[in-house]
Amino acid sequence: MGHVFYRRLTRSYPLAVRGDGVYLWDAAGRRYIDACGGPVLVNIGHGVAEVVQALAGQAGQVAYVHAIDFSTEVLETYSDRLAAIIPLPDARFFYLTSGSEAIEAALKFARQVQVARGERARDKIIARWGSYHGATLGTLAVTGEPRMRTLFSPLFQDQPHIPSPYCYRCIFGATYPTCELACAQALEAEILRHGPGRVLAFIAEPVAGSALGAVVPPQGYWQQAAELCNRYGLLLIVDEVMTGFGRTGRWFAMEHFGVQPDVIAAGKGATSGYVPFSITAVRQRDIETIRQAHGDFSHGGTFSHHPVGAAAALATLRYLDEHELVAAAASRGAYLGQRLCEALQDLLCVGEVRGLGMMWAVEFVADRTTKAPFPPGLRFSQRVSSLAFERGVLLYARYGTVDGVAGDHLMVSPPFVITEAQIDEVVSVLQEAICDAWEEAR
Repeated sequence: MGHVFYRRLTRSYPLAVRGDGVYLWDAAGRRYIDACGGPVLVNIGHGVAEVVQALAGQAGQVAYVHAIDFSTEVLETYSDRLAAIIPLPDARFFYLTSGSEAIEAALKFARQVQVARGERARDKIIARWGSYHGATLGTLAVTGEPRMRTLFSPLFQDQPHIPSPYCYRCIFGATYPTCELACAQALEAEILRHGPGRVLAFIAEPVAGSALGAVVPPQGYWQQAAELCNRYGLLLIVDEVMTGFGRTGRWFAMEHFGVQPDVIAAGKGATSGYVPFSITAVRQRDIETIRQAHGDFSHGGTFSHHPVGAAAALATLRYLDEHELVAAAASRGAYLGQRLCEALQDLLCVGEVRGLGMMWAVEFVADRTTKAPFPPGLRFSQRVSSLAFERGVLLYARYGTVDGVAGDHLMVSPPFVITEAQIDEVVSVLQEAICDAWEEAR
């Protein structure tokens, strides 16, 4: 315990010294399977030489330039490659260093576009409960995790929220498809409640991320939400920070739903964690609207458009492509989901196993019949994760699933290079950890 301000203040930390593929080793020589990709971002695996070499090469050539003075060849090349795969027509990219920054840029961009259109009265952004969009004050205003927001709520201007499409715990007490997508209809009701001339954008994750745990919306949800945004003049902002770059078995998760948003925020998998890097993707037509009205986009950042970050992102994109890892995320992800369901579906404390591609979650319950969660103080998911950690498997434990306070789930989202044998090992350890935690809790 040195001078580091650690993320968790009640535990000690082993020293990580090496990574290779899905494995990490600590200073004591102990090996761990990274079965969650950190906080769901290590897509290509640890220790990829091609990315390391690209970082070193770019740092030796041009490590930094101020983005208002220069562009760089690597940034231009990466942008061309990215434009070819992102589900956004005539895309342009604003580069920053974190998912929170990418979301901040998206929110500011949407506001500036609306003002440039002559819609200055539009000052509301509708978001969803059970969402995570970042930890800055601006992104907390649209984040839907109460436990993260409450302490800091006096410091930001809150934004309206609607329920998420969370079929396992439908807030409307309905069942798909007879529900007629009440969760999507809630968007229209909220727009009308504030007045269509006040709402500037709708922001959501295509597949719910860490706050709810890999919740895939029902068929038709995104089509209806996009139609409502178009009807009432809202920009549709999609948060692909976690889902982008192959995590769901497509380059971007919105491809599953056939919907083109107006703004896409991405990060995490862009560089697979090798350096901080994030992306706000927008349409050229909206940039032109801002240019004609205001001249420039009113935003920036010291490390924006960073050439070393772009080099890592380009090398990561090439690695994903050349090794067909997005297809691997789909096929091996299907195997992962199958094995999780087979091994866990009969455990009394498992409420639901859900996911898509290489992004899966297990929601825990104290009672399967009533779906009652465990008491929040028990931190059941954290206990499962700790027991798995002791057995050499890393999982991403989360809580507050039900209402921001109660409810437990954990995410199983390994790098795409994981093998079926390694998946079997992860599932076996997880099954043992859940059973042990359940025995302790009874």
